[in-house]
Amino acid sequence: MLITILATVVVLGVLIFVHELGHFLTAKAVDIEVPRFSIGLGPKLIGFKRGETEYVISWLPLGGYVKMAGMEEMEKLEGGSDKPIVSGALTADDTGIEVETPRQAGPRDFESKSLPARALVISAGVIMNILFAVVVFAISAMIWGVQAIPDTTVGNVTEEYLPRGTEALARLPVGARITAVNNDAVGDARDVRAAIAKAGSGPILFEFEEAPPVTVQLPAGDSAKTALMSAFEPAVQTAPIIGRVVAGTAAARAGLEFGDIVRTANSEPMQTWQQFVAVVERNPGKEIPLEILRDGIPLRVTVIPDVKDLNGRLQYGRLGVYPKDSPASFLPRTDPGFFGSISHGVNETWKMVTMTAGFVTDLFTGNADPRSVGGPIQIGQLSGQVVRDGPESFLGFMALFSVNLAVLNLLPIPVLDGGHLMFLGYEAIRRRPLSLQQRMRFSQVGFVIVLAIMVWAVANDVLRLFGL
Repeated sequence: MLITILATVVVLGVLIFVHELGHFLTAKAVDIEVPRFSIGLGPKLIGFKRGETEYVISWLPLGGYVKMAGMEEMEKLEGGSDKPIVSGALTADDTGIEVETPRQAGPRDFESKSLPARALVISAGVIMNILFAVVVFAISAMIWGVQAIPDTTVGNVTEEYLPRGTEALARLPVGARITAVNNDAVGDARDVRAAIAKAGSGPILFEFEEAPPVTVQLPAGDSAKTALMSAFEPAVQTAPIIGRVVAGTAAARAGLEFGDIVRTANSEPMQTWQQFVAVVERNPGKEIPLEILRDGIPLRVTVIPDVKDLNGRLQYGRLGVYPKDSPASFLPRTDPGFFGSISHGVNETWKMVTMTAGFVTDLFTGNADPRSVGGPIQIGQLSGQVVRDGPESFLGFMALFSVNLAVLNLLPIPVLDGGHLMFLGYEAIRRRPLSLQQRMRFSQVGFVIVLAIMVWAVANDVLRLFGL
């Protein structure tokens, strides 16, 4: 739990900081006054002031903001100030009663800058998130190399991961190649995962090369999708060498040991681990003669796989052994060099941008499951999971989330960057800006929309926690 919390804080904190830093640095570059830089929303938790800017961490860790002079309509929405939205000097009228005069725009106000300068400042957060993803993917390629993306050939289907309604996939032959998911052509394993991710609950059609199509019923919820994605093992040339034997299982009872090389099973020559698994799965509770090589000495062993039940609809065999090398370790890696790593970072980031934009589009057109939208709980769960998978997976997740943050901020909703760009677009066309009162009203509507989306995402998180 502590690891999950720390990972979530790092992911949210770093990416919000990167986004707001883009706004901040660009505002300073075009000489806009910045009274406050905040990580988090709502009342100030801690902070300090240096020069004209107060740097704070606020109570609600679900966003941040850079408060710029001349953007008073955002103060109440961002929780950045307890002052009136329209600030100005207090003067006395003829009756002696103090009244507030409207604030006069200064030369360093946001509104006093040129339209291109303002558009650059608003866009800078998104640009920084995109650049962050490019840099992370590039650094990852420099350190660990670029791992080949498996094609759509299925090396094995792990029955334990198949959610209820998808049992028919357990009988796919080794080497079956997926050509389309729900009539969308797929070129590699990432395409298959993306197609499953955007699918709604209900029927999913898998089409194969030289194999009949299979239609399965996918339950609602992201957990079912994640399980289905994990069930497909890529086809790799993993040697049939036993790496670990689980105590009390069929393999232990038969006397199999670490390092045993399986040469034949049921008189079939075994070239890969996945071939061996397929023979075991097809023969639950039946005797399987094995020819193994142990320390260079050939031996004959008979095993009887334990019978496992898949959702009451299918039986399959399990021995209780693991390979010496994981399938992922057999996926080749290349060293792309410095410029190749930069190119890889750009390409990976662009793929993430198009995938995220496509998912958002599918949400609005009804082609994606609304239950796929996740909130802070899901972010925390995923952060905790990937940090346990190692630094490469954690950095990749941060890059993906950074792209998500960038794309979502471009939605044309007031209070988001896309909404501010929409205001500037109106000004460019009509040759005059919206009034402060109009911007305030639109921003309040936008705040309600964003709040509704957050409630929707959190509700999805809660439903997933209860398996719904």
